[in-house]
Amino acid sequence: MSVIDDVIAMVQEKDPGQPEFHQAVKEVMTSLKPTVDKHPEFVKAKIYERIVIPDRVVMFRVPWEDDQGEVHVNRGYRVQFNNAIGPYKGGLRFHPSVNLGIIKFLGFEQIFKNSLTTLPMGGGKGGSDFDPKGKSDREVMRFCYAFMRELYRHIGPDTDVPAGDIGVGAREIGYLYGYYKKIVNEHTGVLTGKGLEYGGSLIRPEATGYGAVYFAAEMLATRGEEIAGKVAAVSASGNVAQYTIEKLIQLGAKVITVSDSTGAVVDEEGIDEEKLAFIMDLKNVRRGRIREYAEKYPSAVYYDGKSIWDVIKEQGIKVDLAFPSATQNEINGEHAQALVDNGCFCVTEGANMPSTLDAIKVYQEHGILYGPAKAANAGGVAVSGLEMSQNSLRLSWTREEVDQRLHNIMKSIHRASLEAAEAYGHPGDYLTGANIAGFIKVAKAMLAYGIV
Repeated sequence: MSVIDDVIAMVQEKDPGQPEFHQAVKEVMTSLKPTVDKHPEFVKAKIYERIVIPDRVVMFRVPWEDDQGEVHVNRGYRVQFNNAIGPYKGGLRFHPSVNLGIIKFLGFEQIFKNSLTTLPMGGGKGGSDFDPKGKSDREVMRFCYAFMRELYRHIGPDTDVPAGDIGVGAREIGYLYGYYKKIVNEHTGVLTGKGLEYGGSLIRPEATGYGAVYFAAEMLATRGEEIAGKVAAVSASGNVAQYTIEKLIQLGAKVITVSDSTGAVVDEEGIDEEKLAFIMDLKNVRRGRIREYAEKYPSAVYYDGKSIWDVIKEQGIKVDLAFPSATQNEINGEHAQALVDNGCFCVTEGANMPSTLDAIKVYQEHGILYGPAKAANAGGVAVSGLEMSQNSLRLSWTREEVDQRLHNIMKSIHRASLEAAEAYGHPGDYLTGANIAGFIKVAKAMLAYGIV
């Protein structure tokens, strides 16, 4: 067995019951095999073994009271995975599915994603099994205060800088930061995704979606193609999906899908700016369900309880581009095959690890352009890094300046991924290239520190 196989086996043995973490480790480690012979110093220093073990895992209880005075108890997590190149950086996820294995997979992915941005940020992730859906603003506020009462002692602008993720948007960040500021009596850049009024950055809400489209455009350009005129499928209807759709519309694509946890909508006429504004109001203000889109626009068909990828498979809907933007493992091998059969030739991941290993195998076997999450959706954390810079400098950059920096970072990630893939014998393989490019920088930093 190779050192890589040994590491994968070690994780499966030492971390039982964490399938998402096992999947992330297997995907990354397998693609790092070409680095083993070129870097015997990594093998000697046990870098491969060390990088799959978090620096520390913090788990805590979060008791809070609802509007009726009933006490609830949730579990909170913060996994500080690796700070070799900068403070721990990664979002907070509030969702019933959250457990230690999911937070570890997200934190592990974050190491390489943050490395790819070229910014000095380590990898971390956190969250809770709390579900903000159906809760009043006051209940969400009380939960956020209770969550921060424990988390505050583990974070700081030069230690660990959380952000938002699924279930943690502008409202939650405001409550979390407000309570942090109250406890520590400091106004610092300890959370990103803040409102513009209290230290946030322009383009931060748009960054993950915009960045994914910029990355897709770079991939398409390698084959002489462009976004304009293409038919695109986007899953979900949250922050990432909304701004993926917005940028696709701006660049001349026709977006025909949107979804949420209750079902999927297909609008063959395409989602225009007016329809997108309705989606944003529905989801960000009224917090309603996506079926209301189909009730308002006769051109749309709602599929109850289905994912976008289920619908594409069952209905044979033709698309050129796919942007999975919901959650991990939303596309399986059958979904991937259906996408290929229906003409899709570019998959760009807006969510974290939305494709199963079987799905990735299908993409690679058919030679379609595949932008893995740690490269394609790095725009969000990239602008979080730019928000940290602005906070440290006590100034704000213009919308145009931040957008240009984001665009340049996504081009840089694309270039680094292609160059690493070429250098290590896998030309055109973005998955291998992104993993290796992100890993080498972190590994060299870990090597420089000695055995710590």
